[in-house]
Amino acid sequence: MKSLNKIVIILGLSALVTSCHDKTQPNYQYFPNMYESVGYETYQQSGAFKNGKEGQLLPNHVIKRGFVPYDYPNTNEGYEAAKANLKSPLDSTQVDAEKTKELFNIYCAICHGEKGNGKGNLAVREKILGIPSYADREITTGSVFHVLTYGKNSMGAYNNQLDTKERWMVASYVMKLKSEL
Repeated sequence: MKSLNKIVIILGLSALVTSCHDKTQPNYQYFPNMYESVGYETYQQSGAFKNGKEGQLLPNHVIKRGFVPYDYPNTNEGYEAAKANLKSPLDSTQVDAEKTKELFNIYCAICHGEKGNGKGNLAVREKILGIPSYADREITTGSVFHVLTYGKNSMGAYNNQLDTKERWMVASYVMKLKSEL
């Protein structure tokens, strides 16, 4: 038994001594492309595409999956037309109340307040001034959707953060808040 312990200790020490790092040779790199990546110039032609230009590989008038065209222009006339004519395609069964409230609290409540009274955290701290209460505005679901899509005045657009269905859901929630004020 004592000789077995001695053999194990000797093997352990020899493994420890021989496994020390050799400073003349670098360690093995996992995924070397991450450490030594090829630098590409911005906007240079790529060999990944037949003709070097990615835009020409797609046919004309191709849109991404899930994109819904929006026919109202980003003008005051487009806003007024959306306010007068645009109606939500969602019925009450397609609007998830909890998800809608969550989206509003994430994207809108910081400025407009959780009740839509214009007293959000940024307005209270006077970081952004002049945020109106929903009760003081003549808005419709279509006008809210239009503003969420394009933005208006100091408010930016949210069409990159919210898809079409989510913007309709937030617009319906804004109208619910307006009715409660």
